[in-house]
Amino acid sequence: METATTFVEDSLNGLIWNIVPVFLIGAGVYFGLRTLFVQIRMFPDMLKAVTETPKGKDRDGRDLDEEYGGLSAFKAFTISAASRVGTGNIAGVALAISIGGPGAVFWMWMLALLGGATAFVESTLAQLWKTKDSDGNYHGGPAYYMTRGLGWKPLAVLFSAFLAITYGFVYNAIQTNSIAESVGGSLGTDSFAVKAAVAGAIAILTALVIFGGVTRIASWTQIIVPFMAGAYILMGVAVLVINWREIPGMVEVIVGHALGVKQVAGAGVWVAFTQGMRRGLFSNEAGMGSAPNAAATATVSHPVKQGLVQTLGVYFDTLLVCSITAFVVLLGPAVTYGRDDIQGASLTQSALADSIGAWGAHAITFILFFLAFSSVIGNYYLAQANLEYLTDSKTALTVFRIVVIGFVIFGAFGSVPLVWALGDTMAGLLAIFNIIAIVPLCGVALKLLKNYNQQRRRGQDPVFHRDMLPEIQNVEYWDGSDPVTRRSIEDRI
Repeated sequence: METATTFVEDSLNGLIWNIVPVFLIGAGVYFGLRTLFVQIRMFPDMLKAVTETPKGKDRDGRDLDEEYGGLSAFKAFTISAASRVGTGNIAGVALAISIGGPGAVFWMWMLALLGGATAFVESTLAQLWKTKDSDGNYHGGPAYYMTRGLGWKPLAVLFSAFLAITYGFVYNAIQTNSIAESVGGSLGTDSFAVKAAVAGAIAILTALVIFGGVTRIASWTQIIVPFMAGAYILMGVAVLVINWREIPGMVEVIVGHALGVKQVAGAGVWVAFTQGMRRGLFSNEAGMGSAPNAAATATVSHPVKQGLVQTLGVYFDTLLVCSITAFVVLLGPAVTYGRDDIQGASLTQSALADSIGAWGAHAITFILFFLAFSSVIGNYYLAQANLEYLTDSKTALTVFRIVVIGFVIFGAFGSVPLVWALGDTMAGLLAIFNIIAIVPLCGVALKLLKNYNQQRRRGQDPVFHRDMLPEIQNVEYWDGSDPVTRRSIEDRI
């Protein structure tokens, strides 16, 4: 197991993660400049867009809700948040600090700010080139804009296969691995019996949900994610209040370790930089091409609205939830940095217990269980969406679901370094594939943003019709036939 971990981490990730930061930072700067930093200047529009729901009835008298014409913007947001908010926020951030030191937190923040523009572009493109099946469900994502926007079918197939494997198998193994680690930390033992109990419980719950379809997935995530994330944030705020005198020193340590002369002169800054990038990408997924799959399922009157919603998701995930974990860990007992003592969820547990009492460690276990489980469901949805792009075989889908459950079980028994190293490998490859596609499509996203802003300046609620930008080819949807767009247009007359 140690040999496998060393090979993946040092050989594969050593190569991939010398390339990925160039893609992530370069894309973030490029999209930020070309959109005039849409991720910052249009923050109020993000808040408005996430609360929008289709209202009224169509001409046949049916409600314009998620049962007719896709999911609401908020439900699509929670599906993507379900895969974002999970072990990456609690165990992943602790792991980054454990290996890369406090400076990793700074670089995680920087990736989120830059990645907001990337998230906007990829999710806006996913909305534009989405499609609708005979049952009224939307489908879309990188595979669709790679094919319809660029005509790059081979890359679309490669991306879909990698994403289905990554989210269906590898990332779900990470979720159960972190649940097993936290349960073991709470009980004071990581025995086989504990791991088997965790594996069995998550496998049964996963099987019950994933055979229920997209609507049930949305219902689960809409309930679980906000409640558990809110509970975790409240505990983090309590830690900040208890240790308020130490906050300035903590911020100084974060910035100092990221940019300090001693760290820059040595290898410390590179370790902090790469760990911050890895954990930031795993957590907020900006640029990976995963969130656009959920973004495409939303019912909105303009593609830009869902781009703004997903940008808000990056901020919620990294600047809020991940920061809470970083503060809890750094305000707790001193951490030994380096590869000799790699810790994930157990580090967050011990730090929280130090500030608010032993019950905090058990609370982390409870919260992580539900957040990680919601991530399993969100991950599965994203994986299924890409599998369905590759094939419509019901047999293939059934086999895929069984293998997903198998990896859920495997994750409980794998080592922490190995499963996270595999996750980093897959995340890096997905980011490279996706960014290669969205950079040449940036001009399309800019046209949509200009169209949106022109309507806003006229005091209108932006509505998009594909005839507004006839030069964009292969747009199947947005012809005005859907009830939401038609209703919005009728309201103006």
